Amino acid sequence: MSDPIPLPLAALHADLGGKMVPFAGYSMAVQYPAGVMAEHLHVRSKAGLFDVSHMGQVIVRGDGAAAALEALIPVNVMGLGEGRQRYGLLTLPDGGVADDLMFANRGDHLFLVVNGAMKHQDMEILRAGLPGLSVEMLEDRALLALQGPSAETVLEALVPGVAALRFMDVATLAWNGADLWISRSGYTGEDGFEISVPVDRAEALARAILADDAVLPIGLGARDSLRLEAGMPLYGQDLTAEISPVEADLAWAIQKVRRTGGDRAGGFPGADRILAELDGGPARRRAGLRPEGRAPMRAGVALYASETDAQPCGIVTSGGFGPTVGAPIAMGYIPADIAPGTILFGDVRGKRLPVAVAELPFHQPRYKR
Repeated sequence: MSDPIPLPLAALHADLGGKMVPFAGYSMAVQYPAGVMAEHLHVRSKAGLFDVSHMGQVIVRGDGAAAALEALIPVNVMGLGEGRQRYGLLTLPDGGVADDLMFANRGDHLFLVVNGAMKHQDMEILRAGLPGLSVEMLEDRALLALQGPSAETVLEALVPGVAALRFMDVATLAWNGADLWISRSGYTGEDGFEISVPVDRAEALARAILADDAVLPIGLGARDSLRLEAGMPLYGQDLTAEISPVEADLAWAIQKVRRTGGDRAGGFPGADRILAELDGGPARRRAGLRPEGRAPMRAGVALYASETDAQPCGIVTSGGFGPTVGAPIAMGYIPADIAPGTILFGDVRGKRLPVAVAELPFHQPRYKR
C-alpha cells in the first residue's frame, strides 16, 4: 500500500495541530485540538472550515455537454440554469451507484465535484461516456468548505458578493487577485459555501478565514457526524455499486423529466431497475435508526426483526454519536415496509440491543433558499 498523499495545505494542518490519518489515499486531519465534539457543535452554532482538497474537480467542455452528461446520470442536466448547481449520481448498468457528485452550469462548461476515493474511476467513466468532449481533472486548485450559520458573515467580509448567493448558486468572485469558484452548498446540513481556489493561494485564503474568531478548523471526525445528523449518505458505506438511488432514498434527486412519462425518461445506465423502483417501490430502503441507551451502533452491525430471529433483516451502514442530537444515531438498510417507530435489534458483540426505526434527517438542514 502506498503512503497517503499530502494535500496542499499540509503545513497549515501541522500548524493547527491537526491529527493526520490516511483517508481516500490522502493524509487528512481527523480532528484538531478542540476535539470532534467541540468542532461539531461549533459548526452548528458558528462556522467551521474544512479542507476537502482531496475531492476531484472536473471540467467538461464541448458542444452538447449537458445532453451527453444526461446519458450517464438520471438527473435533469439540460434544464439546469447558468450559475446553478445540482446533486447527481453516476449510475451503473445494473442500477447501482458508481459515485455521487455535484455539477454546476458555468456557462461555457460544466464543473463537477466528485468524491476523492472515486475520482480516478469516475474519470474513466466520464471519458468513456463523453466521447468528443473535453474532460479534465484539475490539479491546480484546492477546495475548502466553510459551513455554519456564521459562514455568510465571515465570507462576505472577505469576498463581497457571496451573501447574494442562494442555496445551490455558483459564482466566480475575486479575492486579492485570485478567482474563487464559489457555490452555496456543503455536506453538513448547515448554510455555507464550497470554495475552489488556486493551490498557490489556498493557504492564504484559509488563514484569512480562520483569522475570524467565529471559525474553527474542522476535521474528518466532525465532518462525518455532521453529515450523519443531516441524513446525508457517504459513498462507500450508505451508497455503493450494489445500492440503487431509490433504495438510498435519493429519488428526490431524479427529476420528473427523467422518470417514466417524462420528456427525457431513461437513457441512463441502470434505467430499467431505477425506473421500476421509482414506479413500484424498492424492496429495501435507507432509514434512520436510533439505538436505545448511549452505545452507538457502527457500520456493519446486523439488524434483526426480533431478539431471536436467526436471519438478519437489515444492516447498519453508518453510525455514531450525534452531538447535536445528544444521543447515538445511525443509518442503514431495512425492508421498505418497516414503519418509523418499529423496534429492531442490532447485534453488538453478540448482544441484541434495541434500535428504533426513525425518520431522516436527525437534524433539519438550514439552507438559504
